[in-house]
Amino acid sequence: MTLRLYDTATRSVRDFVPKTPGQVGIYLCGLTVQSTPHIGHLRSAVNYDVLRRWLLHTNHEVTFIRNITDVDDKILDKASAGRPFWAIAHANRLVLDANYRDLNVIPPTYEPLATGHIPEMHELIAALIALGHAYPAAGGNGDVYFDVPSYREYGALSGQNPDDMRPPTDGGEPDKRDYRDFALWKGAKSDEPADATWPSPWGRGRPGWHIECSAMARRYLGDEFDIHGGGLDLTFPHHENEIAQSRSAGLPFARYWVHHALLNLGEAKMSKSLGNVIDVAAVQAMGIRLVELRYYLGTPHYRSRIDYSDDALREAAVAYRRIEGFVQRAAEIVGPGRPKDVPPQFAAAMNDDLNTSAALAVVHDTIREGNTALAAGEEAGIRGALTAVRAMLGVLGLDPLDAAWTGGTTTSDLKPVVDSLVKLALEQRAQARARKDWSAADSVRDQLKNAGIQVEDTPAGPRWTVGEH
Repeated sequence: MTLRLYDTATRSVRDFVPKTPGQVGIYLCGLTVQSTPHIGHLRSAVNYDVLRRWLLHTNHEVTFIRNITDVDDKILDKASAGRPFWAIAHANRLVLDANYRDLNVIPPTYEPLATGHIPEMHELIAALIALGHAYPAAGGNGDVYFDVPSYREYGALSGQNPDDMRPPTDGGEPDKRDYRDFALWKGAKSDEPADATWPSPWGRGRPGWHIECSAMARRYLGDEFDIHGGGLDLTFPHHENEIAQSRSAGLPFARYWVHHALLNLGEAKMSKSLGNVIDVAAVQAMGIRLVELRYYLGTPHYRSRIDYSDDALREAAVAYRRIEGFVQRAAEIVGPGRPKDVPPQFAAAMNDDLNTSAALAVVHDTIREGNTALAAGEEAGIRGALTAVRAMLGVLGLDPLDAAWTGGTTTSDLKPVVDSLVKLALEQRAQARARKDWSAADSVRDQLKNAGIQVEDTPAGPRWTVGEH
């Protein structure tokens, strides 16, 4: 089966054919670290982590580049309060890196910083000037602009018609030849930190946002690479401008453009500038575990908008606990096993434009089969269902027995400790029931339930499992 992906450039789902068979180069637009991340940012990381895991599962070598923009207007606005721009960027990046680890996102092959690739940007800008696609500002202030009318296909990715674009009402920037032109290099400004500028052939200054990604993608993936990813909100102008400057410089650039939908809070995308954000700490304060947050972010189809609500997040957590409960019960009986192959229905769903919703339905169908085998005590059926479920969850980054979620401790390692603690609680419950103190007995059971322990009274005595709460 061939992986098919929705390519924004062609507006169609088409077969994915890597430039080099068996090897895939991916460039994902990372964050501008002007503030700490929220869960809308993290959806991007999880979505492309699933794509990467599926490519790895299907025996591809993957070079995965995810950049960091560590200097831009928003960061410098905050730096004007007296804190160095690089200190702001670094502190926010540390939080971002921790969030990625917490959500079991595989680290990128490389994670370049924009400020570490100024020479590559200069080289690309100089090539564009030489080819007549860019020009230094006539006023000699150090600005360099891309000449949008010189690239005839401008607007093809986003569907924008350049002729429909209207000039700014405030007169715009007078040094531009055309109001649609965008900055490749920004000359130093007197009201910006001096340490946020670099020497260049056009004067001290700093890079424009768009040139960064073209230069870094070329540095690590070459003139042509397989997949460029990012959020739908980056399609225009960021990705449109990347294509314009890269193609104008003679670079084939990305073969496929893959965009994920946004996570909305109310009627607007989650955004620091709008003040409508929820971060990882807020989710944890609700009693939601990190693996449950990943389930919430990663199981809807990547091109489906997520409308956030606390209730939807809690429902996702409950759904994951059901999956986790089966894996733990089965592993107690037959051991963790060695997951390898996924069912063909799961593979078909993943190859159909990463249809994680359909893939998850296969997970649930397999768990139902496993629960039937558990009820019948059929170890072969239990083992087969468990290994298949773990293989599928591994592709989604959600295997409960993955060391990322257990802290390197397996379920079998934890079972004796947890079993002893639960046994003490159940003994207290039994004593309360013996003296007909039903309130105390119910209280013990409720406390166990709140801790995620489901107690089932059976003829052989109480049995506990990890359940809902």
